[in-house]
Amino acid sequence: MPDTANPFAIRVSDLIVGFGKQVVIDHLSLDVRRGEILGLVGASGGGKSVLMRTIIGLIPRQSGAIEVMGEQIGAAGDRRTKSAAGRWGILFQQGALFSSLTVRQNVQFPLRENLTLSDELLDEIANAKLEMVGLSSRDGDKFPSELSGGMTKRAALARALALDPAIVFLDEPTSGLDPIAAGEFDTLIKTLQKTLGLTVFMVTHDLASLNTICDRVAALADGKIVAIGSMSDLLQSEHPWVRAYFHGKRSLMLQPKAS
Repeated sequence: MPDTANPFAIRVSDLIVGFGKQVVIDHLSLDVRRGEILGLVGASGGGKSVLMRTIIGLIPRQSGAIEVMGEQIGAAGDRRTKSAAGRWGILFQQGALFSSLTVRQNVQFPLRENLTLSDELLDEIANAKLEMVGLSSRDGDKFPSELSGGMTKRAALARALALDPAIVFLDEPTSGLDPIAAGEFDTLIKTLQKTLGLTVFMVTHDLASLNTICDRVAALADGKIVAIGSMSDLLQSEHPWVRAYFHGKRSLMLQPKAS
C-alpha cells in the first residue's frame, strides 16, 4: 500500500536517462511535495518532457529510482507502475485528443479503459468533468477539430481528471494560447489544485504561469536540477542559465517599469 504519511508525491533519486551515447538526464534528483504546484523550466530540448515521461514510465531509465505516491516506478508495463498510473492524470502538449472521438468520448476513454460503468454513468461523469474545466455538455458533442486552442486544453484537462487523480502532469499547458486564454487557464489550474487537493507537476516556458500559480520552480540545466525554490529564490540564483532565463530581456518585460 502507498505510504500516505509520506510528505512527497514524487521522489526522483540519482536518475540517468539517455538515448544512445547522449545523456539527457544526468544523476538528477528531485522531490515534489504533496499538494504543491511545481513548475519545471529548462532550455528547449533540455530534457523537461523527457523527465516527465520518464517519471510516468513512458521512457526507460538507465539508472536511478523514481517513487510516485509511495510506489516505486519501473517500466510502463511494470505492475507497480500500472498501479500507480491510476493515481495520475496527464495533459500532453497540444492536448493529444483522439481526433475520431467526440470530446465526451475522449474524457470517457480512461474510464472505459480502467472501470466497468454503464453508458449513463459514463456520460454523467464526463459531463461533470467538462463542467469542472469550464466547458458545457454541448461541447462534449463536438470533435477536437471543432474546438479552439483554449477549449482543446480544457477538454484535455477534463480527460486528465477523469479518474480523480492525486497528481496531474501538465506539459506546456499554456503554449499556443493568447495571454488572456493563458491567464484564464492558469486560474483554472490553481482553482482545481486548491479545490481537489492536487499535486501539479507542470513543464512550462511561461514566465507568467511560473510567477502566478507555482508554489516552487525547479530549473533543469546540464541534465540536473540546478536551482529549486520560490520565484524569489530562483531570481537570486547565481547559476548562469538560471540568471539568463529569469533576468533576460523577455523576463524583464513582465516586470513593472519604474515611474
